[in-house]
Amino acid sequence: MVHRPPAVLRPFVAEVVGYRHEGLTPTLHRGLPSPHLTLVLPLDEPLVMAAHPDPGQAGSAHDALVGGLHTAPALIATGTRQFGVQLSLTPLGARALLGVPAGALASLDVELADLLGPAAAELLDRLRAATGWPARFAALDAALLRLLPDRPALPAPELAEAWALTTRAAGRLGVAAVAARVGWSERHLRQRFTAEFGLTPKEAARVARFSVARRRLAAAVARGRSPDLAVLAAGHGYADQSHLTREWRALAGLPPRRWLAAEHQLLRPDADELLRFVQDGTSAGGPPSRA
Repeated sequence: MVHRPPAVLRPFVAEVVGYRHEGLTPTLHRGLPSPHLTLVLPLDEPLVMAAHPDPGQAGSAHDALVGGLHTAPALIATGTRQFGVQLSLTPLGARALLGVPAGALASLDVELADLLGPAAAELLDRLRAATGWPARFAALDAALLRLLPDRPALPAPELAEAWALTTRAAGRLGVAAVAARVGWSERHLRQRFTAEFGLTPKEAARVARFSVARRRLAAAVARGRSPDLAVLAAGHGYADQSHLTREWRALAGLPPRRWLAAEHQLLRPDADELLRFVQDGTSAGGPPSRA
């Protein structure tokens, strides 16, 4: 179930998805890198993280999880059911709603209460008390609006522009070109960009390119089409199919076809929703993805 938040929240919340799945085969789902931070609000059982993007962080269970930007997969234990709400937060949303720059959360998974205090439990209580998706989304919107200060502490406009240019180009715009557009030197851009977002400009471009390619691949499979990886590579800025496969191994931990096989039971949303997800940024319903 897809929800479009109020206009005032859209610079901070890119996607909101409600998910409810029964009868899953217990497995480990891969939470993949994307240009968004992840906020998962489970509405029944805690979210169990078998492994985090930072291998130094031990497995953990969360009443509500915030996942930072990352360049390696997380592993989520699905169990037999999934029920909750997932938000994709922009880096601006990290500052505005969570009170920290995205860079402070890079490659980490943290409990929402560690960032928001009692407001986290209040949010979960209101969502769990609501009946039906419209009521849950209304409760979520109200809670987020209460969190949003009148004047959010946002990063320098040059950084916001650099992030937008880098991620929208998805690997097709080099660091020098981005630096020239925002009026900074390459060195200054790299330093400020990495401190604010927790990814270098090159890493952000890789993640954005991978995210678009992954969505296209999932949409093709949902439509019953056999994926042509060479065409996918050529259409998304990879040098060739081998380059795409290497990047997929690095960012997902598996090559594309093995990832599809591993995620088969979780790639079951309506094909039209998946295609809309690719075309305009809305998301098909699914279990928590950590990214």
